[in-house]
Formats: sequence, C-alpha cells, structure tokens
Amino acid sequence: MDLDVFVSAHRAEWDRLDALLRRQRRLDGAEADELVSLYQRTATHLSLIQSSAPDPQLTGRLSQLVARARSAVAGTRRASWRDVTRFLGRGFPAAVYRSRRWWVPTALISTAVAILLGWWIGTHPDVQSTIAAPGQLRELTRPGGEYETYYSSHPAASFAAQVWTNNAQAAAMCLVLGVFLGLPVLWILLENMLNLAVGFGLMSSVGRLDTFLGLVLPHGLLELTAVFVAAGTGLRLGWTLIDPGPRSRRTALAEEGRAAVGMAIGLALVLFVSGAIEGFVTPSGLPTWARIGIGIVAELAFLAYVFVLGGRAARAGETGDLGETERSASLPTAA
Repeated sequence: MDLDVFVSAHRAEWDRLDALLRRQRRLDGAEADELVSLYQRTATHLSLIQSSAPDPQLTGRLSQLVARARSAVAGTRRASWRDVTRFLGRGFPAAVYRSRRWWVPTALISTAVAILLGWWIGTHPDVQSTIAAPGQLRELTRPGGEYETYYSSHPAASFAAQVWTNNAQAAAMCLVLGVFLGLPVLWILLENMLNLAVGFGLMSSVGRLDTFLGLVLPHGLLELTAVFVAAGTGLRLGWTLIDPGPRSRRTALAEEGRAAVGMAIGLALVLFVSGAIEGFVTPSGLPTWARIGIGIVAELAFLAYVFVLGGRAARAGETGDLGETERSASLPTAA
C-alpha cells in the first residue's frame, strides 16, 4: 500500500467525519446516516493501515476518530444488573465449558502427579528426611498436630478471607501469566501439586491418610477445580500465541484475553465458596462424612453449572467474550 496515496484518497472522508462528530447533536436524518457510513468506512481504513502500512501518527488519529464515532453511534453504555446476570448465567459458565479440553486434562494429569509424588514421599523415609527433621515430622503428623490444627489456628472468618485471597491470587496468576507461553502456569501447578503431595505422603506414612483426606476434601475438591480451570485457561491463552487458528494473532489473543479476565472474576467467586467451606466447615465438629459430603455437593454443583448451564450457553454461541456492541469495531478489510 502507498500510504501517501491512500491518505490523499480518503482524507476528505476523515475530515468530514470529524466535522459531523463536532456537531453530532444538531445532525438531521441524512447527516446521521452519513456519519454511520463514514464511521464504518473509517474503521475499515484503520484496519487496512494497521495490517498493511502501520504509521503510529496516522493510526493514533484514526483510532481516536473511530472511537469518537463509535461512541456517537452506539452511545455510552453502563454496566447493569442485567450484565451481572448474563455473566453469571451464561458468560462465565460458557467460558469454563469452552476451556474444558484444557482444564480437564490439566486436572487429571496434575492429580495423577500429586498422587505419584505422595506415594513416593510416603514410601521413602530418606525423602521424608529431606523435608524436615524427624521431630518436626512427628509434630506435623501426630493426632492434634500441625496438619490438623492448621485449619482452626485462626478465627473462621479471617481464615476464610485469607485462604480466599491467596487462592484468588494463584488463579489470577495462572490466567495472566499464561500469555508467557504457559510456562509460569506449569510452575504454579507443580508447586501446588507438590504441597498436596507432601501432606498426602507424610500423613499416609503414619497411617493417617483418612484424617488427611477428611481435612482436605471438603474444600479441596472445589478449590483445586478452580485452580485447574485457571491453569487450563492460562495454558490455552499461551497456546493462542503459538497457534491462533483462523484468526489473526492479535484478534485471537484479545478475544481469549478478555475471556480470561472474565474467568478471573468468576473463579474469584468460586474460590470464595471454597474459602468459606475451608474456614467454617473443614475445622467444624461435623462428622467426617458430613464434611466430605458438603465438599462433594459443592463440587457437583459447580460441574453441573459448567457442563449443563455453560454447555447450553456455549452451544447457543456464547463465548464468554464481550458482547458485540462492547468490542472494538472489527470490519472487513476492504477499501
């Protein structure tokens, strides 16, 4: 593309659009139609320049012009409770459902790794000795030891808030750092699975695996599922950089990135529930079967939410991305 020729051919249209925008409140019907037409054409011109002959100054001017025109055509939109309902009822579960081919294998592989590491730690005293001194290990694993008192070491409300904050940060890091080809996500996953494996291995080595599972499963099922969803989504975001599919890399990354941001908000709510269970149910005096039962019910409810409600929304075309009117203009790149 000869940028000078292109600018000479279309400058009059851009100037005319700018003039119409300056007096948009006093336009008649024909001028309003002209504004819409010029907005669409200018957005196409911007797309062409960005893809063929990017010029920072011209791109900046046209981006500002298109943004002003889009605001004039579409109007200013404010978030409402309808948006919250749509997000929780359609957007978030659909986004999680669409990512299932990433987070389900992530969950299965990570769980298998944690079990194998736990078995290795639990059956090899020499490995246990590298974790802590024998006296410290006894203090960790004895009845009434640190593993058991950890969940009741602080008031339930503050403990739940602390757990929620830590887990939400871990999930957000998985989602955000996925853009670095997913490598930081794998490290975060490994750390989480190693921590789980250490508790699994040490408690099983002294015949108290049932106690460990009774403490972990009530909140851990939902908590780990949220972490796996975040990790799978982060890995998917990283893979988008490698293989964007039929979309341009910029478009693919923008779409998946916006969905990931929405996922972070939704997973924060899921982790709030798991944090509440960990703060109030796990250390409670309820029988083990009741505490585990509450965890299983919470997990099944989330899976039904994703695979039933989210699956239905995804099949109807919901992606978890912003609505059409909320996205940046994307028009055919034809002059």
